[in-house]
Amino acid sequence: MQFNLEKSIQILERTPSVLKALLQNLPEDWTTPNEGLDTWSPYDVVGHLIHGEKTDWIPRTKIILAHGSDKPFEPFDRFAQFEESKGQSLAQLLEAFESLRVKNIEKLKALNITEQDLSKTGMHPGLGQVTLENLLAAWVVHDLGHINQITRVMAKQYISEVGPWTQYMGVLQ
Repeated sequence: MQFNLEKSIQILERTPSVLKALLQNLPEDWTTPNEGLDTWSPYDVVGHLIHGEKTDWIPRTKIILAHGSDKPFEPFDRFAQFEESKGQSLAQLLEAFESLRVKNIEKLKALNITEQDLSKTGMHPGLGQVTLENLLAAWVVHDLGHINQITRVMAKQYISEVGPWTQYMGVLQ
């Protein structure tokens, strides 16, 4: 599929409701386990998505549109959620994510991004030069990847319980 901003927004708009439907009001047995050392729980992922809403996608879009590659992006702290989420319930995180995402979609639409804008470039601290299209496509794939991650982590809570069906459960591999 070729990149399309409107189709991308369709996914970005749905992510908060997908996460709420999947995670809201579940016991911590489902939402706090991870896959082991240096991995994230569903709770951690939601915190990470919140941090991205605050510091990544829209701020970087604005940098590309205003400064191009002349102003490098600030490095993204992939682990900020561990401090920022402390003391908050998953319900609070889900609400915060939804609120931030709604505002960011409004900001994105208000930018009136054109086809020409999509080829404008920015400077990523680790990846080098990227286009606005790269950034916005990555936002969509980032959401989908973390939805996949959350469901995989949750599925693994029953890895022993499915017994011999494990061989047919790709999510458990």
